[in-house]
Amino acid sequence: MKLRLFADYHQLVLTDEASESSLESAWTEQTLADRIAVAGSTCGIRTEVNVDVDVEVYFAAEPPELDVSSFDHVVEAGLDIPSGRLVVMGCTDYGPDAARLDVPAGPLRIRVQKYNLARAVEADIDSDESEDTMERIRIDVWPAAYVPPQVFKRWGA
Repeated sequence: MKLRLFADYHQLVLTDEASESSLESAWTEQTLADRIAVAGSTCGIRTEVNVDVDVEVYFAAEPPELDVSSFDHVVEAGLDIPSGRLVVMGCTDYGPDAARLDVPAGPLRIRVQKYNLARAVEADIDSDESEDTMERIRIDVWPAAYVPPQVFKRWGA
C-alpha cells in the first residue's frame, strides 16, 4: 500500500480499527528520540517534517530481512491488532476515511524504516514539493509476539 500522508504535529499513527488508545502520555524524550511510541493498540511514528510524507506499508507472513544500510533510521515495536484491521493515517486525519490493511488479528511486529531524512529536513516545509526532498517511510508488518520498541539504526539529526 502506497500513501501520501500529512504528518501533522510530526507524526503518523498506526492503530487497530477499534482502538480507543491515546498516545498523549506515550511521547517521552526517549520515544521522541526513538521516533516511535506505543500505547495499547496504537503506535505513533515521529516524522522529521510537518508536511506530507510518502509511506509504503507491506504485510508479510514472515519477518522481512533486516536491512539497515538502505535507511537512515530503523526501529521495530510490537502492536496488538485484535480486530485484524490496521489503520494507517496522519495524526489529524479523519479515522473513518483512513487507509486500512487487513492483517491477522492479534500481535504484530511493526518495522519502521525512514530515509531521505537529511534532504527533507533541509527543505523543511517545502520538502513535500519535490520527490527529491520527500521524507520516505517504509513500514513492514508481520505476525509476531509483542516486543518493546528497539532501534536498529538511529538517525542523529
